[in-house]
Amino acid sequence: MYKVGIITASDKGSRGEREDLSAQVIREEAAKIGGKVLEYAIVPDEQELIQNKLIEFADIKKLDLIFTTGGTGFSPRDVTPEATLAAVDRLVPGIPELMRMESFKITPRAVLSRAAAGIRKKTLIINLPGSPKAVRENLEWILPALPHGLDILKGEASECAR
Repeated sequence: MYKVGIITASDKGSRGEREDLSAQVIREEAAKIGGKVLEYAIVPDEQELIQNKLIEFADIKKLDLIFTTGGTGFSPRDVTPEATLAAVDRLVPGIPELMRMESFKITPRAVLSRAAAGIRKKTLIINLPGSPKAVRENLEWILPALPHGLDILKGEASECAR
């Protein structure tokens, strides 16, 4: 089992003005690789709040995997990638590269995604879009690769060769 956290970055969601449909999609999709959501938070689009929640989930809650949803676009309030980059120790550029590449096959606007992914200690952090449809699509593309990477982070696998 992988211990999973979800952080939704949404001003409206944090005020109870919008239902968080993307988090439910993440729960469903993460279960397909043995992920169990143990922590969940909705926070306003504030870099420090997002960053602090990422650090809490990684360092205190010791989660294996954290998904963020929302805050990856061009709006001045979209600061999830900045919060992620400030929290991680190492980048994992292949994950958002794949998400943008596959999303581009659906819409040219995919190139506008600023999503990031990285590792904080033994926790993988991945930024996902805000829409439930885009969350499901992106997870379908990246989930097959995640168990091996998570197992390496947990010390349960060491070789990448087949």
